Amino acid sequence: MAVTAQPALDAYRVRADFPIFEQTIHGKPLAFLDSAASSQKPRQMLEAMVRFYETSYANVHRGVYELAERATAGLENARERVATLLNAPAAREVVFVRNATEGINLVAYAWGLSNLGPGDVVVATELEHHSNFVPWQYVARRTGADFRVLPLDDSGELRLDALDALVGGGRVKVVAAGIVSNALGTVNPIETLARWAHEHGAIVVADAAQAAPHRTLDVQALGCDFLALSGHKMCGPSGIGVLWGRAELLEAMEPFLTGGHMIRSVGLERTTWGELPHKFEAGTAPMAEAVGLAAAIDYLEAIGFDAIERHEHELTAYALGRLSELPWVTTFGPPLERRAGIVSFDVDGVHPHDVAQVLDFEGVAIRAGHHCCQPLMRRLGVTATNRASFYVYTVREEIDRLVEGLYRVRKAFS
Repeated sequence: MAVTAQPALDAYRVRADFPIFEQTIHGKPLAFLDSAASSQKPRQMLEAMVRFYETSYANVHRGVYELAERATAGLENARERVATLLNAPAAREVVFVRNATEGINLVAYAWGLSNLGPGDVVVATELEHHSNFVPWQYVARRTGADFRVLPLDDSGELRLDALDALVGGGRVKVVAAGIVSNALGTVNPIETLARWAHEHGAIVVADAAQAAPHRTLDVQALGCDFLALSGHKMCGPSGIGVLWGRAELLEAMEPFLTGGHMIRSVGLERTTWGELPHKFEAGTAPMAEAVGLAAAIDYLEAIGFDAIERHEHELTAYALGRLSELPWVTTFGPPLERRAGIVSFDVDGVHPHDVAQVLDFEGVAIRAGHHCCQPLMRRLGVTATNRASFYVYTVREEIDRLVEGLYRVRKAFS
């Protein structure tokens, strides 16, 4: 049987779709290595939003005139696109929120406050972004549940062997874990965590903010019960995210926000809630943002998530190789085969903010700080790291410029 080779991602061609690279920064071409924080935007997505605003803007679900019907169709088409992207059983399980953080808070409040109590255990991981850590810590304290943290090994991977001892005799109710670490790039075994959690009667809340832009996701194969993502990290606009949840769980939950649109009927004595997903979408919907998100999904699927993942893997291997040439640079994180397109590192004797500022003068944008992962930083024994992260438009020359800039950092602070 003939095997057809899949085409490689042409980052130079892709890069031409992003207007932001047409400018210079401090007189240098822009090398944007901070896509883990937020991605840049292709013309195709920007043009889709402009067309919507110019030709189809109206409030959704509330009008019977042509513009309202177009706007509603745009919003609901986006919901269908997300459902297909995630292999969700039904589009009504897709709830539009502002970002992944809001989606996780929705679950913590609407599910957690009603289902957690003394003797229950909530498990998060030492790798978590604060958005999938702090809400559960807070709600556990509110309800009297125990909040416990699954530790890491020295390479930045989860200690799955510690799960049983961690829970002890408690009733584990929630396991909160990211699919990909935003600070180290660690790819977590969500399927394994989900099997363990379900054996113990717990739900799994997966943070997919760092995974959705870069790899194929299948909520049914992952085995999670809730999954949250942010549009702005996957070539979409800011201000829109997604919470996917199993229908039976969403139906049993009370609403997170109340007001317009999310109701079935309102009376002086009692209000009843709308059907899924509208019960969780109070107020005016992010309709233009949804159109932009759908266009971003179309754009990424045209490139191909397998091609995106291969491209980032090659860039990460190249970056780790180049950084290994610098004996005064320490990298953090797991082996290449279990790492996404993120490299965190430390320059001996130089604070990450100083590193990032010197690199900015060279037109190289990286992230410096604790990356909303302060428990992880303490585990690593640092207060902050430098982070370079890659995406569809990243080319090797940008990594070379990063390394050249680090030599300048070393010289400036030697």
